[in-house]
Amino acid sequence: MALTSTEKVLSHGMVDALIRAGLIAALAVACYRVFEPFLNLMLWAVILAVTLYPLHAWIMRKLNMGDGRAATLLVVVAIALLAIPVYVMGMSLVESAAGTLAVVKEGNFHVPAPADSVASWPLVGKKVHAIWAQAATDLSGVVQAFAPQLKAAGTAALGKLAGLGLALLLFVAALIIAAIIMAFADSGERAAVRIGARLFGPGQGERIAGLCTSTVRAVAQGVIGIAFIQALLVGVGFVMIGVPAAGLLTLVILLLGIVQIPATLITIPVIAYVIATQGANTGTIIFAIYAFVAGLVDNVLKPLMLGRGVAVPMPVILIGVIGGMVANGLVGLFIGPVVLAVGYILFWEWVDDSRNATATTTAELPVSPPAAA
Repeated sequence: MALTSTEKVLSHGMVDALIRAGLIAALAVACYRVFEPFLNLMLWAVILAVTLYPLHAWIMRKLNMGDGRAATLLVVVAIALLAIPVYVMGMSLVESAAGTLAVVKEGNFHVPAPADSVASWPLVGKKVHAIWAQAATDLSGVVQAFAPQLKAAGTAALGKLAGLGLALLLFVAALIIAAIIMAFADSGERAAVRIGARLFGPGQGERIAGLCTSTVRAVAQGVIGIAFIQALLVGVGFVMIGVPAAGLLTLVILLLGIVQIPATLITIPVIAYVIATQGANTGTIIFAIYAFVAGLVDNVLKPLMLGRGVAVPMPVILIGVIGGMVANGLVGLFIGPVVLAVGYILFWEWVDDSRNATATTTAELPVSPPAAA
């Protein structure tokens, strides 16, 4: 059966549309593959630029600087502030390792005998007391018995340290790129508004861009800020009571707070160690109460800081933080709440629009004439 001229035109138009769609899809895939190695770097750069921009604007006003100079100054100061604790921690680790090797070579290393109260710990007390007592009398035998586990733990620790060094370099590179983004903040904001308007409709671009910006800043303050405050409070207690490796434990608590894991996983064992080694006296009891409360301070600060300034309920932001971290790692802490916040706003706008449309349709229906008497 021969096709009519209209059908031929439609057929050719459909083929052209399919070819164009295929070419666009292929171009998008090719662009993604080229950009994929830099994806995490650029995401972190944008997150840092959005988070640090209020400070960048403050430096511009106070020091009467241009965009580029203020961004450069901010990043140089940030890298310097980051380098100081990293250097101190690295030197501390090197000195600790050197001191441990020296003690082992001299043969003067001795594990103190455990207190009798260790055996009364719930569930693990007797086993811990037995291993501890054996280490106090025959340390080499304990080391040989747990040699495979110690080797695996050492290899894992070295791998984590290497990963931490790589992450630090990535963070510094992201800071430098963030400075470039902040230097061109005005054009970047206009581009974000145009993209939002194209994706979500006219008039929505500025609102969506503002929502994403406020969400990223709220998460930075409510997650990283709270984790830093909590680690600082707990770390002060560790240093005051003389906990070994207090700096390293404080860093672990900071990382746990960022990934939304309770700090009590560290504070409770440290409290037990301090009481077991120093005894139950006034100082250790005060430390135990302080460390336990400081390990729970995030539960008080999260409702106050997380989601502040965002037109989205705090539970939505919190679910986005946890779900985003589970799905996409550390960068998901920011991507998750942004996606949920935008979806939440658009969903309720769709609900309100449908309700308004129903009300308008009902109002326009003709009124039936009264029935004849």
